[in-house]
Parts: sequence; structure tokens; C-alpha cells
Amino acid sequence: MHDNENISDMFTRFTTIVNSLKNLGKSYSNQELVRKILRCLPRNWTPKVTAIEEAKDLSTLPLEQLLGSLMTHETTMKNHEHMDVKKKKTIALKALREKSESDEDDDIVLISKQF
Repeated sequence: MHDNENISDMFTRFTTIVNSLKNLGKSYSNQELVRKILRCLPRNWTPKVTAIEEAKDLSTLPLEQLLGSLMTHETTMKNHEHMDVKKKKTIALKALREKSESDEDDDIVLISKQF
């Protein structure tokens, strides 16, 4: 899987490669295809890959179900990134303070303490 590539684009490339190999006489079982897809995912997908490997039986997991699970996870990750960006945006407001008589009294007290 390339950097900044989504799951559906990666799966399209993967299917094209697998179909080309079938035309050349090399075919893979469903289990081999599932394992190959899980191996090609980037490092930040490691928790999801581990969860799929432990929770599902890879020998009977349909390729379409794997694709759906990965696309759902990708959408969730993008939503979390979007929320993080929203949280980082802050607005700074400049505060204005008017000088009052009590502030002047405080200034006089401070000056007299220094003497």
C-alpha cells in the first residue's frame, strides 16, 4: 500500500495484480489473498491487523468482508484525524483593560513601598 493511498485504491491495484497472475496460470487461495492484504498494510494499521487476525478465522474470512472491515476502520481513522484538527484550531482574543481609580491607587501603593 502506498503512502496516502486509500483502501479501495489499494484493493483495486491488488485485484488487477491477482487477475493478471491468474491469466499467467498462478492462482491463490482466499486465505493467501487475505494474508497478503494484511501484510501489505502500513505500520499504523498494525492494531487493526492484529485484531482481525485474532478475532477472525483467516481461512474462512471472505475477501469482501475484509475489505469492508478495512474501509470502515479507514473512515474511523479519518474522522478521528478530522476531530483532532478541529480541536487544534483556537482563537486568541486580545484583552483590553481600562485603568480605573483602584488601579491608580495600587500604583501609588507600589511606588510608596519601593521608597
